[in-house]
Amino acid sequence: MTHSPPYRADIVGSFLRPEVLHKARAAHAEGRLDAGSLAEIEDQAIGELLVKEADAGLELATDGEFRRSWWHFDFFGGLSGVEIVELDHGIQFQGVQTKPRGVEISGPIRFDDSHPFLGHFRTLKDQLATSTGATPKFTIPSPTVLDFRLEPGHIDAGTYDGREAIVDDLVAAYRDAVRAFYDAGARYLQFDDTAWAYLCSDVELEKARERGIDTDGIAERYAALLNRVLEGKPDDLVVTTHVCRGNFRSTWISSGGYEPVAEQLLGVAGYDGYFLEYDSDRAGGFEPLRFLPEGDKTVVLGLITTKSGELENIEATKKRIDEATAFAPLEQLALSPQCGFASTEEGNNLTEDEQWAKIREVVAIADDVWR
Repeated sequence: MTHSPPYRADIVGSFLRPEVLHKARAAHAEGRLDAGSLAEIEDQAIGELLVKEADAGLELATDGEFRRSWWHFDFFGGLSGVEIVELDHGIQFQGVQTKPRGVEISGPIRFDDSHPFLGHFRTLKDQLATSTGATPKFTIPSPTVLDFRLEPGHIDAGTYDGREAIVDDLVAAYRDAVRAFYDAGARYLQFDDTAWAYLCSDVELEKARERGIDTDGIAERYAALLNRVLEGKPDDLVVTTHVCRGNFRSTWISSGGYEPVAEQLLGVAGYDGYFLEYDSDRAGGFEPLRFLPEGDKTVVLGLITTKSGELENIEATKKRIDEATAFAPLEQLALSPQCGFASTEEGNNLTEDEQWAKIREVVAIADDVWR
């Protein structure tokens, strides 16, 4: 087992919100609970979560994204120059649609020290220091998601002359964010990313073109954008990515193997690790792992689904790990659930007991395979 991230048994980040938190956030939204009281309830719920993560055998811990409504909009809305706005439609999943929200560029894009996520990380780090001592892992959405999700007409023409004009400021904002989290003590940061999975889907690529995105060479452009963000990051900061195929109330969006993007994603983009979803045949085979360079990079195989409470067969999961070694060495592989358990506050369709059984299974399998 490894003792530095990504860990042989790892997690993507989010957990089901406990009922006390659902009630508190509803009361706050209705004006019946002030922000300070809500923060106290969140602190308590996160403290209990950290103990459960340690008890399950994890060497790292997240705050479960308990302070967020969305995995991405909460961070984007905290950037200067970015607004979360009401749309006439949500994001379409299989048979269900999210709340009708989107991003709008209203001014120069900046990351400021007042961004609430910095305080969220500091609190997580302090809580861990006084409780389990696990490594804090913090997740933010990738800059590619903001670009990919922009709707036509949602860029202020007085600030930027079109989509390409935002790139330099977006890169600068993310470089500032990485440095700010590092200065606050972060050593394990993850960029959550749906864009790469959508690039594997002809259906989603067509939708992107309808939003005015030039999809020719887009994988190369995204790898270059990410490398500009990661250029010069501290050597002791691990930055990974989770490539998500959609995770809302146990449904999904994207189908298609990683082959169209694997060379750029694994071989060019400068991440230290890649959390790849492999819990269904929608992800294709392990052949794209051949593009993983020899060395320190790690692919974390998301073989344990978070979309249902049924436990995977342990021997079958071990066999799939063995199949992956035909294309990448075992020492450059790890195991995790395929996604978080609650990418939005609504959560997936399983119980908390089933959630923790999944985590314990990941730890047990990893311990057996890599011990």
